[in-house]
Amino acid sequence: MTETLTVGDLTLEVRWSARRQTLGLTVERGGELAVSAPEGCPLRTLEAYVREKRFWIYQKLAAKEALPTGAPAKEYVDGEGFPYLGRSYRLLLVDDQAVPVKLEQGRFKLRRADVRGGHGREHLVVWYAAHARPWLAERVERFRGRVGVVPSGVTVQDLGYRWGSCGKGARLYFHWRTMLLPPRIAEYIVVHELVHLREAHHTPEFWRRVERAMADFGVRKRWLAERGREVAGV
Repeated sequence: MTETLTVGDLTLEVRWSARRQTLGLTVERGGELAVSAPEGCPLRTLEAYVREKRFWIYQKLAAKEALPTGAPAKEYVDGEGFPYLGRSYRLLLVDDQAVPVKLEQGRFKLRRADVRGGHGREHLVVWYAAHARPWLAERVERFRGRVGVVPSGVTVQDLGYRWGSCGKGARLYFHWRTMLLPPRIAEYIVVHELVHLREAHHTPEFWRRVERAMADFGVRKRWLAERGREVAGV
């Protein structure tokens, strides 16, 4: 299970390493924070270190805010486009259907009453998450042999700025937003997290294993870094 550390208004992922001898801070592209530490380092030491580096962290976060933002928030009106596995589907509001959301005949169909009640986004997120789990589980099964790991299961949930993570007991976690990406990019995220079951950190060996499982990972990784935020708005 991922361990987090909260210091004031900052929340950081704690990355322990038996090989590490010093403390380090990382501000990821999406603005997520991580502190790396030797195993057994007291939490009070980490807290003091983060407090000492808070000005540097705020500077980095401010720089991230200056980057182009993701897609604008949706209005949930007829004809608005919503992504699913790299394609955009127009929204059609309907007066009556058995379920809140359907993808049918090339359209997302959403009940008008749910939009009026302020639940349109909520229902669409549930739809994405429900369709994400079997899709991602199938890709995990497809690629796990290339990595040489046996995950214990797949969970789909809101992971904030992170596309995926791996937790205690070899369980894989993916953001429901993964379903907004093109399939090739979502598959890169799957391979990335599978390799984390072998290598906890982004060491040279980690990237060698990713490349062995997915030879063109560099192209996919670059697409995600440069364009992933474009599909953030739902």
